[in-house]
Amino acid sequence: MVVEDQKLNANDPMKVGVRVRVKESVVVYHHPEHRGQAFDIKGTEGEIAAIATEWHGRPVSANFPLVVQFTKKFKAHLRENELEIV
Repeated sequence: MVVEDQKLNANDPMKVGVRVRVKESVVVYHHPEHRGQAFDIKGTEGEIAAIATEWHGRPVSANFPLVVQFTKKFKAHLRENELEIV
């Protein structure tokens, strides 16, 4: 997967490096401390690490385009409506 550093829309506040918080209930199964178990990340804060816009040189419309880095070992792909800027 190839990701761009920023979206093309300069007016969009969701950019790489922005601190965000998960505002909706989002259950993940890949959290390092709860691997294989349902874990809700609502309220967790992280930083947008990348925005998925292309794969193997071809543009994609990803369902979960924002890659958010929460800790050194944990990141997740999320939608813009699941996040709020801190």
